[in-house]
Amino acid sequence: MALEWVLLSYVAAAEAMMVLLLTLPPTMNPLRKGVISVTRNLLKPFLSVIPFCLFLLMDIYWKYETRPSFRSSESCNPSELMRHQKSVLKSQRNALLIASALLLYWLLYAVTNLVIQAEMLNERVEKLNNSD
Repeated sequence: MALEWVLLSYVAAAEAMMVLLLTLPPTMNPLRKGVISVTRNLLKPFLSVIPFCLFLLMDIYWKYETRPSFRSSESCNPSELMRHQKSVLKSQRNALLIASALLLYWLLYAVTNLVIQAEMLNERVEKLNNSD
C-alpha cells in the first residue's frame, strides 16, 4: 500500500509546482504560454486524483473501523500499543496528504481557468488597441 501514497505525494508535488509556475508574474516567466498549455492538458488526467483519494480515504476509514480496541493497559503489551499508535499517526498523515492533493487540484483548476481568461482578455485588448 505504500506505492499509492508515494504516487499521491508525487501528484500533489506536481500540482503544487504547476500552481506555483502559473502564479508567477508574466514578466518573470518567459515560458508562460507553454506552462499554460501543459497545465491545461494535464487537468483531465489529474482528475483521476479525486476517485483515487476517495479510495484511499475509504481505506483509512476501514482501518479505523477494524482497529483493535484496548480496554485496559493489561490487555495489550507495549509493542502492540506502539504499533497501534504508529498506525494512527500514519493514518493522520495520509489523511492530510489526501486533503492537500484535493485542495491543490482544486487550486490548479481554478488558477488555470483564471490565467486562461486573463490571457484571452489580454489578447482582446491588444486586438482592440491594434485596430485603433
